[in-house]
Amino acid sequence: MCKYEIILYWSNEDQVFIAEVPELAGCMAHGDTQESVLKNAHEAIQLWLDTAREFGDPIPVPKGQRLMFA
Repeated sequence: MCKYEIILYWSNEDQVFIAEVPELAGCMAHGDTQESVLKNAHEAIQLWLDTAREFGDPIPVPKGQRLMFA
């Protein structure tokens, strides 16, 4: 289960939903629906973590709290 904060928003420029994972630098995904962008975000998180492990990079511990406010 993903414990990292995921921020979803609609991009008028790209005409898709965007998901950002602020605790994992550069971890983002997109999709045509909120459901698909969330699924893609979970896949992106897993790939980010797998890559960090492969290269011995540090993996941030999820903060478990809201990082951004609208």
